Amino acid sequence: MRTTVTLDPDVQALLKRAMRERDTSFKQALNDGLRQGLQARVQTERKPFRQITFDMGRPLVDLTKATALAGELEDLDRFAKLTPGR
Repeated sequence: MRTTVTLDPDVQALLKRAMRERDTSFKQALNDGLRQGLQARVQTERKPFRQITFDMGRPLVDLTKATALAGELEDLDRFAKLTPGR
């Protein structure tokens, strides 16, 4: 594949150094560097997150109306904050 690539100055310096050290062409040094960098990224990908769960048994309170209870508690808290002298 033929393409045009614009290199940052630091990347150009690294590429020239690799060409000198390995006595290779620009094309070979660029391909080797890209290959190495892309393979390293694949190897360091993390495993998917897995949430650890525990069986806590049966609930001690009835949770069928838990959201209604939470709403009432939130309303009471707001009322307490708005009531002067409390």
